[in-house]
Amino acid sequence: MGVTVRTSTLRRGAAVALGLVAVLTLGACSSEPTVSASGSSGGGPTSAPPPTAQPAKLTVTPAGGAQDVPPGEPVGVKVDSGTILSVTLTNPDGKQVQGQTSADKKSWSTTEQLGYGKTYTWTGQAQGADGKNVAIGGAFTTVKPRRQMSASLNVGDGQTYGIAMPIALSFPSRVTDKASVEKALSVETTPKTEGSWGWTDGDTSVHWRPKEYYKPGTTVKVNAKIYGVKIGDGTYGKQDVSASFTIGRSQIVKGNTTQHTMQVIRDGQQIADYPVSYGLDSDPGRVTHSGVHVVMGKQASYAMSNPKYHYENVVVPWAVRISNNGEFIHGLAASVWAQGKKNISHGCLNLSPARAKEYYDGVLTGDPVEITGSTQTLSAKDGDYSDWTYDWAGWQKLSALAG
Repeated sequence: MGVTVRTSTLRRGAAVALGLVAVLTLGACSSEPTVSASGSSGGGPTSAPPPTAQPAKLTVTPAGGAQDVPPGEPVGVKVDSGTILSVTLTNPDGKQVQGQTSADKKSWSTTEQLGYGKTYTWTGQAQGADGKNVAIGGAFTTVKPRRQMSASLNVGDGQTYGIAMPIALSFPSRVTDKASVEKALSVETTPKTEGSWGWTDGDTSVHWRPKEYYKPGTTVKVNAKIYGVKIGDGTYGKQDVSASFTIGRSQIVKGNTTQHTMQVIRDGQQIADYPVSYGLDSDPGRVTHSGVHVVMGKQASYAMSNPKYHYENVVVPWAVRISNNGEFIHGLAASVWAQGKKNISHGCLNLSPARAKEYYDGVLTGDPVEITGSTQTLSAKDGDYSDWTYDWAGWQKLSALAG
């Protein structure tokens, strides 16, 4: 009885382009069926087919032919079932873009930024587990932006901040592609600190705050890798920004408007209990807001103005700003008679000049000021550093990547 043997089929050169990613496959062969010693297709023991060596499967990002590629997106080559032999990415001037191959030779990625509005060319080879080589080739072009936009951080290298300090990345105009920007941001903390980004201030600023106050001594590094990232409406990031800073000792102010007091708690111990005059309770325009304020900065003297209440350039000593709605902790000799007894200010916390100086000398930007007892509550409408007016679930919802 005759035996029919089916020959193998060889397929080569399948290449599929998906968006900006090209996938290349080379040399997959089917195995021969086993024929029994008696020549019969049924009965008798059979051996398992030998394993087939896999061809190289390449993922090249961006793929050859891609247009308007944001230079901030990942650029590299990955290989399955094989290793990279060589990769070169060349700019229009013939200069090689710097890159690095992984230790296992399974991937290659750029280590320098690409330019805007330029064409880059791939060359190179990878070898599959089947011993066959596949070429890396093609060219792609980066986007030419209508406009480039910079951003700035509110924190600086080497600085020390209080335990409630939010990180703010601010843009000069509205960001419409918030998700794209947020994906380019990172915060590293030691010890590890849970936190989240949230968009505030009419979508011109994104803040990061921890779930709870930082632990004293925490080190923080923020990276905003926005160069080449789409911001929206033909606008792309102009340059990356970053900063590394430290969280100092724990200091929390606890103020009560009905008791006219202000305690300073440092590292769990009360170090001061000051008599205070808060904002006039009977006037919603003057009352001090309850809620978690954050120290935003301090000045040895500051000129206060409020046209609505008919005063301008009233200079006060030892002014510590705690919100953008005009609330400060500062000295005022003229209200010493009311401090600890009656609320008469226009929203600020009035101390005697000596006590204000004592507090001023020990305060850090980022210290929380927790005020209770008043008829008005601090909210996002009060401007920057209102991050702690949200509960944690509410804050997380402000992330462009929420849900």
